Amino acid sequence: MSIYDTLNREQKEAVMHTEGPLLLLAGAGSGKTRVLTHRIAYLIDEMGVQPWNILAITFTNKAAGEMRERVDNLVGFGSDQIWVSTFHSACIRILRRHIDRLGYESSFTIYDTDDQKSLIKNICKRLEIDTKIHKERSIMSAISSAKDELVGVQEYQLGAMGDFNKTIIARVYREYQESLKKNNALDFDDIIVKTVELFKSCPEILDNYQERFRYIMVDEYQDTNTAQFELIRVLADKYRNLCVVGDDDQSIYKFRGANIRNILDYEKVFPDAKVIKLEQNYRSTQSILDAANAVISNNVGRKDKALWTDKGAGSLIHFRQFDNAYEEAEYIADDVRGRVKGGVAYKDVAVLYRTNAQARLLEERMVVEGIPYRVVGGTNFYARQEIKDILAYLKTIDNARDEMAVRRIVNVPKRGIGAASIEKVADYAEMRDISLYEAMCDADNIMSLGKAASKITGFVNIIRVFRAGLDAYTIFDLIKAIVERVEYIKYLEEMDEEAAEDRIANIDELITKAVAYEETHESPTLSEFLEEVALVADIDNVEEEDNRVLLMTLHSAKGLEFPVVYMAGMEDGLFPSFMTIMSGEQEEIEEERRLAYVGITRAKEELTLTCAKMRMVRGETQYNAVSRFVREIPDELMDNKLPTKKRYPEDDYAVLDKLGIDFRPKAIVRPKVTPKADKPFIARGISSLNNLAGVSKGAPAQPAAALDYEVGDRVKHIKYGEGLVLNIAKEPRDYKVTVNFDNAGQKIMYASFAKLKRL
Repeated sequence: MSIYDTLNREQKEAVMHTEGPLLLLAGAGSGKTRVLTHRIAYLIDEMGVQPWNILAITFTNKAAGEMRERVDNLVGFGSDQIWVSTFHSACIRILRRHIDRLGYESSFTIYDTDDQKSLIKNICKRLEIDTKIHKERSIMSAISSAKDELVGVQEYQLGAMGDFNKTIIARVYREYQESLKKNNALDFDDIIVKTVELFKSCPEILDNYQERFRYIMVDEYQDTNTAQFELIRVLADKYRNLCVVGDDDQSIYKFRGANIRNILDYEKVFPDAKVIKLEQNYRSTQSILDAANAVISNNVGRKDKALWTDKGAGSLIHFRQFDNAYEEAEYIADDVRGRVKGGVAYKDVAVLYRTNAQARLLEERMVVEGIPYRVVGGTNFYARQEIKDILAYLKTIDNARDEMAVRRIVNVPKRGIGAASIEKVADYAEMRDISLYEAMCDADNIMSLGKAASKITGFVNIIRVFRAGLDAYTIFDLIKAIVERVEYIKYLEEMDEEAAEDRIANIDELITKAVAYEETHESPTLSEFLEEVALVADIDNVEEEDNRVLLMTLHSAKGLEFPVVYMAGMEDGLFPSFMTIMSGEQEEIEEERRLAYVGITRAKEELTLTCAKMRMVRGETQYNAVSRFVREIPDELMDNKLPTKKRYPEDDYAVLDKLGIDFRPKAIVRPKVTPKADKPFIARGISSLNNLAGVSKGAPAQPAAALDYEVGDRVKHIKYGEGLVLNIAKEPRDYKVTVNFDNAGQKIMYASFAKLKRL
């Protein structure tokens, strides 16, 4: 039997359609990686395509590694000549060979987020820009967005005319790019941008790679930004054999620059494109898929498709609502414990949430229950101080032009080299248009340094010794030699004895990483090691053999699957967020809904959705309604009925109960107003409400004859939507009204400005 006979009809059609542009709309769990790997095998075995003429691109190292392993198993001999890579890795490989055409050296450094922030901070200081007003991260984000759209410095400056804030960013953008080039460094965005620039400025290099890559396949196409789209477009322009695989329903990285129009408008760019839908799911039960289909069908900006499976209906979706977030976390931990006793492995369980802040309570409960867990998306291993220090030494040894690396370790461990001395060297470097390290090498000639010159020379000599012996060192030996030569362990122990043990263990783990790298690469180099480290994503560190419950954000869970999934915090105001709801932007809501769809489709067998009526956020208690995404799931798919949306939601009663307010009909007291039989009224607990609202005892709540609503009424606000009036306090010139809004939480406002309307 042929290996292609194991594919379903649509998968086989996708594999055998080899010529011209192809769009595969691959739903969650529909076997897209299987299709891509079989397509590669078909091109080589059946179509006679040479392995080196194939390029397969995906987004994460983990996905690229899995694809590489499957391709090797299917193709066998010659598979190593196929480029299976991430966007960034492929571009780095090209730039290492040709970046000299753009005025860089091939030993360029890659700046991570911290390096970028430090550089931006230095530039702002030099340009006398107040970072309290113009935040470094905001400037970084604006520059990154510009690069994602292939907007260079000059174009950005032209577009900034007349906009003060953009003009400030444009100044920093220019200095930032000049500093990167001076340091022989690129940031992550530059890796793609510079490759596109290389292709457009050097037609002969582009033609070489177009000939090399006659068949191009791109996975997770819905996550591409404009720069990545343009890179692929120019590469495929000659032969047009471009197969893109993606799911517009899983486009959740707009905040990173992903452009959903790339997949939605594919047929506009390639009018002759063949479109094939992969809708059969091999991961989840039908109940889970029906829930996912029901939720995502509410989006307008999507291509129509519906997932189905032959695995059977499976369990209903579990829904649980709790009074507060503590009870929610307690339930999840208890339920995990029960499932493990029933035979489920810890590693088969994932708890997903919208924001990292939700992890704390869940962690605490896992500890109490003795459940082994791991938080994905916590402090990245490579972002830890001790790891960054050692990497900075390695970067300086490898590429002394990297100013950020030099600045980081010139006085680590302490050598008596102060910030003032470093700035004197920096001024000397700027005057002579040389790198900071080159200026340090000439420290004896910088008269203003005085005694500090000998200390700087001592640092330079350490780097020189390591650089001189670089060919003789393995990376493993080099790291150990650095740690010993600069007495880094002693430095850690003196800095914080209690934390030193963990920090030393992290350095040991870096050494382990170096050994593993050298064992898996034929000709390992320091530059390539640093390059690999720079491209590691946090989710790439998740080991399948690690038997622990994973706690992670919904964004981190993309591409993963688990037999048992909990989605916590399913509340309007949290997911979707209050900001998203208040924006009123349909596109923002649809992105959040796609994120819910991604979360639901991570579950293979059991899916539990939880929420809390009351949750503490940023020190404030919020009362949230059940998420609209939960309410979009049909009742027949749930094992527990949702609170029905009545004139008085159950959430309102919970609010009043927790405030100690008796809202029961028997306590109705309404002077001058005839009570309605079906409307409860608050008769006691006014002092509690006043305390909560910050109203003094001198301003007691009174019946508001001038208003057409009263305490206990449902009202509507033009911005915050519907809510329950908790308190009305008469003041000399106005009424102060306290309202608990369904989506926005509790607000205190003056009646004349609020313009509330009774429902």
